[in-house]
Amino acid sequence: MPHDMYPEPSRELAQKRRELAPDTQAAFRAFSQRVFADGALPAKTKELIAVAVAHVTQCPYCIRGHTELAIKKGATENELMEAIWVAAEMRAGAAFAHSNVALDVMAHAQPKPET
Repeated sequence: MPHDMYPEPSRELAQKRRELAPDTQAAFRAFSQRVFADGALPAKTKELIAVAVAHVTQCPYCIRGHTELAIKKGATENELMEAIWVAAEMRAGAAFAHSNVALDVMAHAQPKPET
């Protein structure tokens, strides 16, 4: 019997989440609405940032939801793809930058004698 790692969002799951922690759910929703409202950054830009971050955190729900919202707020496919490439570079850039840790260990590690 196949089982998806990520179940499809449903009204039933959303309802269960609300029932289990209604105050927290309401607070999170209010926080999210405020964060994504127009401010110093327009809402479209915030959604593009969210799409990029969702790719770095690898959350399929966030990728889908924020991509849809970005499109609704006027983001183009080119803008979305550029945001995704920024995320890819940042993820790869982190691995590149952290190579300094390994290089530092290599420079200071004492080789083990062969037995």
